[in-house]
Amino acid sequence: MIKNYVLDTNVLVYDPTSIFQFEDNKIWIPIYVLEELDKLKNEHSQRGMSARDACRHLDELRIRGELSKGVALDNGGFLRVYVPEKQIKVHVAVTDSIDFHILQTALCIKELSNEKTILVTMDVNLRVRAEALGLQTATYESNKVSLSDLNNRVVEIEVGWELIDEFYKNESVKYETSDLLENASILMKSGNMSALARYSCGRLYKLNVPKKVCGIEARNNEQKFAFDLLLNRNIQLVTLMGRAGSGKTIQAISAGIEAVKSGEYSKLVVTRPIVPMGRDLGYLPGSLEEKMHPWMQPIWDNFEFLMMNVGAKNRIEEDLIQIEPLTYIRGRSLPGQYIIADEAQNMNLLELKTLITRCGEGTKIVLTGDPYQIDNPYLDCATNGLSVFSKKN
Repeated sequence: MIKNYVLDTNVLVYDPTSIFQFEDNKIWIPIYVLEELDKLKNEHSQRGMSARDACRHLDELRIRGELSKGVALDNGGFLRVYVPEKQIKVHVAVTDSIDFHILQTALCIKELSNEKTILVTMDVNLRVRAEALGLQTATYESNKVSLSDLNNRVVEIEVGWELIDEFYKNESVKYETSDLLENASILMKSGNMSALARYSCGRLYKLNVPKKVCGIEARNNEQKFAFDLLLNRNIQLVTLMGRAGSGKTIQAISAGIEAVKSGEYSKLVVTRPIVPMGRDLGYLPGSLEEKMHPWMQPIWDNFEFLMMNVGAKNRIEEDLIQIEPLTYIRGRSLPGQYIIADEAQNMNLLELKTLITRCGEGTKIVLTGDPYQIDNPYLDCATNGLSVFSKKN
């Protein structure tokens, strides 16, 4: 059955190609969405780039006809930029916001059309308000994942005691299977015997974890698996997901410092997205460094702790360690470096792709984050870039 999908601005910002993801249904773009995109397009950020991409896709469709009357899409769908034919009375207190006008437009489409009308938005509050007014809503689910697949990536396998005995003697053992992913973290069990291993190319390998890394010692199996992946030069991309306080960031930073000290990488770069909870960055007083301080302070806290152990301060002064906001990573080329993207759950998938494509030859990138602790108002635990990327890779 053909449906009407009314898209909110945040859907196009999250995925500029979203207009092509609704199969043979009708896509409605309220004129107010274009006004919001127009305001965003001048931003020197990922959001601004996404807004420009969305505008380009719509502009390319103009050659097929007038967008105000609707054009056919290659997937059998239909897209129309809609200007409300009448103003439907909506019982709300605030009537001068873009959200109100988008909501009013969706209600107008619902009244004029015989097909089911659904407002697609990643704004939780707008979905609640819309449904209170009798309008069906949905979040954009093109990249949504099931968190049950991400809860525990450590794989337990039952084996014979002979295999574990051979593993401890030779530090690796043959184990051919199609059920395990490359570099999977493995807990082997046989009765009271157990062993931690990493799977690669049909073999199980003993973890290569020093007693301490920059003075940091692994306290549980998960942290041992993490250090093994973080210190392995042959593994170029690592994702660390866990609750706050599980040690993700300090483990990644300590492993990065260790790798730079050993000469494996030329520099350690630590970055994180800026997601303000109040006024934006430009409103803060002081220089760029002073403006950045509140957002980068959690990273500095980890460095200050490690400085007591390995003298990381000297390496910061030598420019071997850099702490930068994600905004300034775009457009750069980063070969031979150890890159840590902290708080990656506050990035969408497009932002993560942009970061990863900045990595040059010989670069290792580590993504850390807690998918249940999200500050970005248009992402959730199932649609943020870290969760989606971890599932797809």
